[in-house]
Amino acid sequence: MFAPRTTPWPLVALFTAGYLPPYLLPTTVGRLDTSLPLSTTQAGAVGSALLLSSATAGFLLASRVQRFGARTPARLGLVLAVLGYGAAALTTAVPAVVLGAVVGGFGSGTAMTVAATRIAAEKDPHRASTAGLLSVSALAGAVYLTVPHLGRAHGLPLAAIALTALAVWPLTGRLPGPAAASPAAPGADATAPLPHRRSGLVLAVTVLCWSLAQNSLWGVSGRIGLTQAGLGDATLGVVFAVALGAGLVGVLVAGALGPRLGRAMPVGAGTVLIAGCIAVSASATTPTAFATGEIAWNTVYPVVLSYLIGLAASLDARGRWAVLVGSASSLGTAAGPLAGSVLSAQAGYAGMGLVLAAGLLLVAAPMTAVALHTSGRPLLPGAIRRRGGTPAALVAAATGTPSGAVPEVGAVEQPVVEIDVEVPAVAVQGAYDTAGPRQAAAAPGSGPG
Repeated sequence: MFAPRTTPWPLVALFTAGYLPPYLLPTTVGRLDTSLPLSTTQAGAVGSALLLSSATAGFLLASRVQRFGARTPARLGLVLAVLGYGAAALTTAVPAVVLGAVVGGFGSGTAMTVAATRIAAEKDPHRASTAGLLSVSALAGAVYLTVPHLGRAHGLPLAAIALTALAVWPLTGRLPGPAAASPAAPGADATAPLPHRRSGLVLAVTVLCWSLAQNSLWGVSGRIGLTQAGLGDATLGVVFAVALGAGLVGVLVAGALGPRLGRAMPVGAGTVLIAGCIAVSASATTPTAFATGEIAWNTVYPVVLSYLIGLAASLDARGRWAVLVGSASSLGTAAGPLAGSVLSAQAGYAGMGLVLAAGLLLVAAPMTAVALHTSGRPLLPGAIRRRGGTPAALVAAATGTPSGAVPEVGAVEQPVVEIDVEVPAVAVQGAYDTAGPRQAAAAPGSGPG
């Protein structure tokens, strides 16, 4: 019988603590704008600084989690998150708020890095990342429903992030320490170079642009709802909560589908759908249109994100590409609030939506190509060759195997094990003679004949 698949809940909790700040970005930036002496652009810059600090943690720790173990960096990150976000929530001095946001962002990025590294080493990284997205979406939705009823203080969403990090702390005791064995595949070299460098770099660059487009809209969605679509503050919170609830449905669907559809179709087609949703949401002038765009967008977004996380994890069992691609995503997320503010100021919200949608359509093609190249797909007979061997599809055709069932092995080189088989020698004429004694000097088979 097969062993039941278990969900690594400590990693899911750590993933939630690390990913919560980007999910709460609209309310965080909006409250900095309205509750502190900051302009809209300055509030967006603070949000960008927070997320940039988070991305920096990922780049610095990408190759070091295996050396330090998971427990110590995770606890350090959670402590920084509690102290940084907690301090920013308790003060109204702008320099202290900015400093706290940057320190907290580095802590969140550290937690995210540890979670991504360990999830990449799981037997089913898509399942683990889906559970993490499900958790963070549910928590963010609860915050959006609760915070508007607690006042307009800038520190409420920051306090929610700090309390989440504090709640996750006890679970870090179940993470491995530095003396634990590496979660990578057995026999993996700790100093091995990054595999699939071309695919990884293309994925990192395109995911950066993908996240930039998402968070350019997400960072100004609150202002679009309030000023262009005519929603009130409480109603806007309900729309965001329902949108994140729809995201839960999307994540559940992604978890149920798993790898059945591959990664190329969810990534490519999903990105095209997101582009359309962004255009609708940015151009909305009524509450109905705005809610429709936001809910549809947030339904599809986590689905594509879960497949992108799984795709990055599949490039390296040690989780380095997962961390680097995640950090590149954080860079795009960090630039999002500022980019959205600048674009909307120059072209209006509708114009910003069209620009972002066009950018997403451009990056959909290379992301889909990476998914096709690394995930494997059926090919026509004769299109697959193993190193030094017979075309695998031709062998399949000779044995009656359907050609569509032959996987691609050109993208991920499969080891070929040579097995020596003893074959009986073919009888040669003269190898056997009449029974009887041979001459001492005669070799076997050298008799007359």
